[in-house]
Amino acid sequence: MNLLQPTCWTDYELIDSGDNEKLERFGKYVVRRPEPQAVWRKSLSEAEWETKADAYFKKEKGKVSQDGNDRGTWIQRKGMPDQWFIDYNYKEMRLRFRLGLTSFKHVGIFPEQAENWNFIYDTLRGMNVNEPKVLNLFAYTGGASIAAKSAGADVTHVDSVKQVISWSRENMEASGLEGIRWIVEDALKFCRREVKRGKKYNGIILDPPAYGRGPDGEKWILEDNIAEIMNLCSELLEKDNSFLVLNLYSMGFSAVIADNLIKDYFPDVRECEFGELVISERSGKRLPLSVFARFGRR
Repeated sequence: MNLLQPTCWTDYELIDSGDNEKLERFGKYVVRRPEPQAVWRKSLSEAEWETKADAYFKKEKGKVSQDGNDRGTWIQRKGMPDQWFIDYNYKEMRLRFRLGLTSFKHVGIFPEQAENWNFIYDTLRGMNVNEPKVLNLFAYTGGASIAAKSAGADVTHVDSVKQVISWSRENMEASGLEGIRWIVEDALKFCRREVKRGKKYNGIILDPPAYGRGPDGEKWILEDNIAEIMNLCSELLEKDNSFLVLNLYSMGFSAVIADNLIKDYFPDVRECEFGELVISERSGKRLPLSVFARFGRR
């Protein structure tokens, strides 16, 4: 099992974490927000946290979003904008993201996913395929989609929230890219239809939430639905010149579960990398943020 942490960020830094919070720098702005996995003590004092934070997320009791995230409001210091941009560079890949303060504590990017963006970019650039086809499911604001597009892929981006699709398009355009196919739909419904159509993809990125809703109220529960979508992905993925990235955020799921899912639905895969995506703070403590399993086939 591997612990992977991004090494190419200049516009992001985890300054400190603890007491169920994290203090992060995105570009020139510092935000303070909840982090349920940071159960240890903070390294910096409360006064230092208050001094450094340009925006602080205050949870509202009893208000939870459909995907289980905290709802609340941001308290902003004078000069802190509601939206701003940051950059991520890796080899020839140049990504640009529009960030924003949302009512459910997110800012529009998961920085630990940079390790998966690098894997996607390198794998696609190494394929002997002209414009490989990539499917990104539960694609959120499109970090993995634009990473794949920057490597020359034909990308289909699926998410159930129309506003998030619009945000993804902003990120694509800010990164100087074009041509991603946007689909506002429930991921399971889309995959079922693609299987019936006999569609195939060279790459699949699967980043399901623990809980969510489709555009027509379809309920997604990770424990109940992960088996079906993994089976559908096994039918959609090409046998050769292909890759799959599985990312799981549910605190009840370990990296071993992600590895077992790959072994079950892709039994021909000889080498599967799996583990946790982590970010180190200034004090040296590592904050675990998701588990992953991924493989590539030539």
